[in-house]
Amino acid sequence: MGKSIKTWLLRFLFIIGAVLFYEIVGALVPFVHTKSVSEEYKNSVSTEEFYQVDQVKDRAAVIETNQEALDVRLSMFEEAKESIVLSTFDMREGECTKEILASLVQAADRGVKVQILVDGMYGLLHMGGRSIFYAAGENKNIEIRFYNTPNLIAPWTMNGRMHDKYILIDNKLLLMGGRNTFDYFLGEYPNQSTGYDREVLVYHKSGKKEEQSAVTQVRKYFNGVWDRSECKTVFDKTPKWKEKDVIKWKEQFTAIYKNGKMDIVKWDYEKGTVPIEHASFVSNPTHIYSKEPYVWYRLSALMKQAKGKVLIQSPYAVFSQEMYDGMKEIAQNVPGSVLLINSVAVGDNFVASSDYIHNWEKVCDTNLVVKEYFGSWSSHGKSLLVDDDISAVGSYNFDMRSTYVDTETMLVIHGREFNKKLSKKISVMEKASLTRKKDGSYEKKDDVKKREISDNKRKLFWFTSRLIQPFRYLA
Repeated sequence: MGKSIKTWLLRFLFIIGAVLFYEIVGALVPFVHTKSVSEEYKNSVSTEEFYQVDQVKDRAAVIETNQEALDVRLSMFEEAKESIVLSTFDMREGECTKEILASLVQAADRGVKVQILVDGMYGLLHMGGRSIFYAAGENKNIEIRFYNTPNLIAPWTMNGRMHDKYILIDNKLLLMGGRNTFDYFLGEYPNQSTGYDREVLVYHKSGKKEEQSAVTQVRKYFNGVWDRSECKTVFDKTPKWKEKDVIKWKEQFTAIYKNGKMDIVKWDYEKGTVPIEHASFVSNPTHIYSKEPYVWYRLSALMKQAKGKVLIQSPYAVFSQEMYDGMKEIAQNVPGSVLLINSVAVGDNFVASSDYIHNWEKVCDTNLVVKEYFGSWSSHGKSLLVDDDISAVGSYNFDMRSTYVDTETMLVIHGREFNKKLSKKISVMEKASLTRKKDGSYEKKDDVKKREISDNKRKLFWFTSRLIQPFRYLA
């Protein structure tokens, strides 16, 4: 090999290495330092706000099954007179998405303004270039935007994802929880893998814009996110080479909706809900950078002042030192506080499971009662019970990414009847769980069998559980 060729090869390798170094450092370093909330923020919030009793009487229901979740969405879209908002972390082409988009297009055709907001990373991966979304986005009354589409020139945009999941209908209905918009979470289809999740439906009967209503609180938040400079409109102009496919999708939307292929179950929002005293909307900052942990701070403060019961349900537990300390304080103030998470044999988040394998002793050392779920499929639900009158449901995982990196939304509900209904749903999971003891063993339960992971997966976890530790702030 000539000297000049070697020189050019070395220069090329140097450039590739420099680019990779820039991308990796740019994506990781801005999020290394985890922030604490400012004194100003601490002084602006009080747990008393969660215990308000409103003159505005919202009603609420727990939405538990995947089929119920799809049914209530389609019913809500039928209810819309003026506006529909669908904010989701991840939307993918599939059976449920066909029905959802067909219903949204029909609503738009009758004059309803439809706004769809999707995280830019997952929108790019799972929606980018697909004709089905152009067929919806071309409608004059539908606008689709991506939040923070990654840019390789600015690698810090790889993180700071929008993890919100909610739907708003006029000033009347709100659906909020942990479900993404694809078949794993919505509907029941043959031979389709399933994820277990949960949402809260809020019915604002008067339909008026009233500040205390959860619907109004979330709409104000949505408008602030929608108008951010990081949110860009997509799918509004179809490329010429996709025009034929888009026409076919538009025809298919009409066929799905009008030819009886959709089974729309009309919900009775009065009978299907129970009265609540108040709903408080809690969210993280909405910029794309490292965040002050607003949701964690407010929920932990709420748990610390509980009188006798705290139950946290999260898919996984990835704690910072601040979170470990907070959990210890919660367990000390409220003995018997429970943390209910997926077992690593069930969980579908490989990175979070890897971290738990490495740090389960620290989690148990908080003195929370740690219960691991050994059900037939993974749980993706995020819920909280405080005593017998406070509940919370939303998108927030008790992990470092949800705490310090992503946008997150939770609805904290004051109401005994709703708390009772949510508690009943969570108890089903508790019955399929085993308590992990500090020595690593599990308390025996006759009707629950500990599921084992394969030898190959165990070997892989041994490696990944150590590999991710320097980067666990993104887990």
